[in-house]
Amino acid sequence: MNSSTPEYRRNATPFLHGQEAEAVARVLAAGQYGHTEVTEEFERKVAAFLGVPDAVAVTSGTAAMHTALLAAGIGAGHEVVVPSLTFCATIQAILACGAAPRFIEVAPHTLCVEPDAVAEAITPATRAVMPVLFGGRAIDLSGIRSTLDRQGIAVIEDAAHAFGSYSGPARVGGTGHLTCFSFGPVKNLTCGQGGMVVPRTPEEAATIRRLRLLGVVASQAERQAATTYRVEGFGLRYQLSSINAAIGLAQLPGFKTAEVKRQRLWRAYRTALHGAKGVTLVDVDVDHTVPHLCVVRVADREVVFRRMLAAGIAVGVHYPPNHLQPAFAQWRRSLPVTEQLGREILSLPFHQHMTKDDIHHVAATLKRATGNGR
Repeated sequence: MNSSTPEYRRNATPFLHGQEAEAVARVLAAGQYGHTEVTEEFERKVAAFLGVPDAVAVTSGTAAMHTALLAAGIGAGHEVVVPSLTFCATIQAILACGAAPRFIEVAPHTLCVEPDAVAEAITPATRAVMPVLFGGRAIDLSGIRSTLDRQGIAVIEDAAHAFGSYSGPARVGGTGHLTCFSFGPVKNLTCGQGGMVVPRTPEEAATIRRLRLLGVVASQAERQAATTYRVEGFGLRYQLSSINAAIGLAQLPGFKTAEVKRQRLWRAYRTALHGAKGVTLVDVDVDHTVPHLCVVRVADREVVFRRMLAAGIAVGVHYPPNHLQPAFAQWRRSLPVTEQLGREILSLPFHQHMTKDDIHHVAATLKRATGNGR
């Protein structure tokens, strides 16, 4: 990375703690690059970090959602209640199961779903709810949990942004839901590429492990010691490479540093933007969250976006609403709040290489771009 490049010129970028290259080199030297004991060690250590009995590693956050939905029995004829304001991967995972998305609104101040909106969207075809933990913020659906349980509706968390965040006293993933993490390049913890599912039961864990390896249930060591193996059902090539797992293992010891730095940077933005007219900071509940994004809402977003880019600030948009996408047109519903948010949201540069000076520069530029101080 070129240290002379101002950090605000990158909206997001990976952060390495220093041991990742050595960890990958060890795997390369061992000559086994597929799912190995390195992958299984990563699973055990993530489970211990989260305080859960098991965790199943897969190739990506999308693969995590796909296999979690399948493990929950989601398929053709089923509906999944999901916010429109999410990355399209969430919706594609639902469609990959043969199910249909039922899009709902999010709260403007958090960009997360609320229990009332979930409850109102349930139909006789609903079999799952996929709350998206936007920006890393946990979502509490305990108020409607009895209703969901009574109707056999699974909660499958899209926690791609939320590794390390807390939901009450437990980390996200430790609250009894099927939870899906992403360890992509710019996530709070990266494997280069990877994902993880926290299952609810040993049976779900076994199903996901079968699904991720083309229906084969025997481990690599078991297959090497035998002349045959069994394919016990439908499966996909979703196993996590030991190369990627090694990166994740090297990242875990530094995660507390990542947690503190991300919270400090988000608070610096909050301070720097305090009182800025026409700029609304989307709340992430920073005291309980490891923030993944810093998002603001602004009027004339297209104008502000262009002004920020012209000033060398790498702003982005997370995300264009999915119910307006051509690929998902048949499930479109009227979602005026989401549509308004889709015209206002702007993601500011946010990653661990940034300094408070970078944040003050971004905030000052944003204030000028929105007409503050003229």
